[in-house]
Amino acid sequence: MEELALCGYRCDLCAARSDDPEVRQRLVDGWRKYFGHTMYTVDNVRCDGCLNKGRLADTNCGVRPCAMEKGVENCAHCDEFPCDKLEKLWGSEEEYRKKFPDIAEEDFNLCMRQFVSKERLLQIHAELKK
Repeated sequence: MEELALCGYRCDLCAARSDDPEVRQRLVDGWRKYFGHTMYTVDNVRCDGCLNKGRLADTNCGVRPCAMEKGVENCAHCDEFPCDKLEKLWGSEEEYRKKFPDIAEEDFNLCMRQFVSKERLLQIHAELKK
């Protein structure tokens, strides 16, 4: 079942939710390789999704507290959409593919697919404005 984070990420596609430490290690290795993230480990990358009250991988996210304070379902519902906080996070598949043209499909699906959020949020926002 699709689980949309406040920023539009697909939590249900994220390997940080996996109970398998080998899967999470591959995720950590991929994020380090592609994004330069050095703060994640197989243990601290565990995440229950920002809509839950459990573990969070990104404890420094600026979007989550903002959206929660405003009481919006996700950023597309915000009067300030899109804002600088969100624009630092969101991306499209086309942008990721252009930035990483040689990425293997397995790596894309593991490390980036969950972050493809730009079109999703723009579509939600457009529907709300009708």
